[in-house]
Amino acid sequence: MYTQSMDLPQGQPGELRAVPADAASADAEARFDERVAADRKVEPQDWMPDAYRRTLVRQISQHAHSEVVGMLPEGNWVTRAPSLERKAILLAKIQDEGGHGLYLYAAAETLGTSRDQMIAALHSGKAKYSSIFNYPTLTWADMGAIGWLVDGAAIMNQIPLCRCSYGPYARAMIRICKEESFHQRQGFDIMLALCRGTPEQKAMAQDALDRWWWPVVMMFGPSDADSIHSAHTMKWGIKRISNDELRQKFIDATVPQAELLGLTIPDPDLKWNAERGHYDHGPIDWDEFWRTVNGNGPCNRERLAARVRAHEKGEWVREAALAHAAKARARAAKAAA
Repeated sequence: MYTQSMDLPQGQPGELRAVPADAASADAEARFDERVAADRKVEPQDWMPDAYRRTLVRQISQHAHSEVVGMLPEGNWVTRAPSLERKAILLAKIQDEGGHGLYLYAAAETLGTSRDQMIAALHSGKAKYSSIFNYPTLTWADMGAIGWLVDGAAIMNQIPLCRCSYGPYARAMIRICKEESFHQRQGFDIMLALCRGTPEQKAMAQDALDRWWWPVVMMFGPSDADSIHSAHTMKWGIKRISNDELRQKFIDATVPQAELLGLTIPDPDLKWNAERGHYDHGPIDWDEFWRTVNGNGPCNRERLAARVRAHEKGEWVREAALAHAAKARARAAKAAA
């Protein structure tokens, strides 16, 4: 869902270089480059550079982590939703996010890494997830802001991933993007209802926009010139559009929506640039971004502790499922004999 973390530094830049060990692997890499250049999908059984595989594992697993951690800010609002209909919609959305995580973990497993390894990396703090989920949800309007803004930004990021060079990831993203479009509409509908309500409700919507706008703008990550991974991911067809281009597309699409709602974007420098055909925006506080990414945001420790606690409490379920599967295999083998 939230792919900002996929361009964050992890490991040494030199780790990304795929150096052929011999002439045979050099020939294989040449064929791989030809496949990617021709826009043909790379499948799990195909030869791929180790650096390509590592980059995909990092990106897809961090994407999966973001989907699962993203359930947490909304989960505590299920019981406080203002109507039974809103409760059912929010439950459906949270369920979707869990499903997205499962699709993505499964896609990453095709690259030869286990789900246990990926989850262990998350719980140890080695793996990242989107910084946006380290902000608190203070009012019901935050459910609207997350759907409208956070999921809207996610769609901007994810639509190009439907054309990712790695087949399992691209195919997973097709379904995910369809469901994310529902999430974005759900969020906008909440904001619209608030803005058409009482003055206090509209003020609540404005407050949520004020708090979420800049963290969402940061979601797209730093400029590609400051990312150690972007050059490789663009070359390999994993990433198609630069961070700054995606950020600009999001701002251009969202400002008119805010105007329709009667809300004000909290950026005094925001203005339409007729020469560029885009909105200009103010400076981004990258210090805040990096503080949050590096574990010092408002809710970093709370979010990670919640995930670790849920994993530990769910151990008996995993053990029971494995035992059931083992018995089923044994029965099937006995019947076949």
